[in-house]
Amino acid sequence: MGRRWRDGRGTLVVHGERGDVSVPLEIAASYRARTKGLLGRDAVDGAMLLTPAGGVHTFRMRVPIDVAYLDRKLNVIAVRTMKPGRLGLPRLRSRHVVEAGAGVMAEWGVRAGVRVTVDAR
Repeated sequence: MGRRWRDGRGTLVVHGERGDVSVPLEIAASYRARTKGLLGRDAVDGAMLLTPAGGVHTFRMRVPIDVAYLDRKLNVIAVRTMKPGRLGLPRLRSRHVVEAGAGVMAEWGVRAGVRVTVDAR
């Protein structure tokens, strides 16, 4: 909960109605990694965790993405699909943001109220 991650890779585990779903995860914890995020990519392999983060934008992005806002206990506050060139509203309780390709979070069972965990390597 008070954990600080480093840039790198890991696994996002979604604890939803469909059971536990594991997804490859890229962790962006440094200022430089968070600033770059998914910019310049045509596709996303798994998901990206931006931490700490309260909001995101999709300026200079090539593809639409799903964005999940997480609180400090890694509970999903909200999930939004954002087209390129948009500014997402910051969520007041959000401490982390997970980004993935548009539409995949619904397949994984990510929705408001679901808890996720992060296994960093």
